[in-house]
Amino acid sequence: MWVVDGFHPASEPTGCLTPEARYLAPMALHIIKLVVGCETIDDLLAWHQDKSQPWVMHTRMTPKRIDEVLDGGSLYRVFKGQILCRQTILAIDTVGEGAASRCEVTVDPPIIRVAPQPRRAFQGWRYLKPEDAPPDLTASEAADLPPDLARQLRELGAW
Repeated sequence: MWVVDGFHPASEPTGCLTPEARYLAPMALHIIKLVVGCETIDDLLAWHQDKSQPWVMHTRMTPKRIDEVLDGGSLYRVFKGQILCRQTILAIDTVGEGAASRCEVTVDPPIIRVAPQPRRAFQGWRYLKPEDAPPDLTASEAADLPPDLARQLRELGAW
């Protein structure tokens, strides 16, 4: 839990932040990336099933705002035009030097399913502001509907 000048959000009866605390409160910055080679979350899990080392996402560019991302940020994954899940980012490292350098983003293996959110294709990765991130699904919400049906319901405004 973060603390701003001795202020704990839980100490307020309403749990709300004062305007000053809200402005000063740290907010994690997230990263969003298209999934290549997997069409579903189950495919992603199967791909990593045999690996004993931590999950590492490789990319060419290292984020400039590393401190904000490492302050509780997550890697949101886009499958077939929909953000479907996220994983907590544990570390960001630059490997190599010069033109051969690349970035390795280490993520926590547990996958957290989120409310499907449409996203157009893009190259590389992008920052995702906390207010633009889709909400996490509860275990019952994640298990209730197949992803395609959930996407269709969201497009219709029914879910």
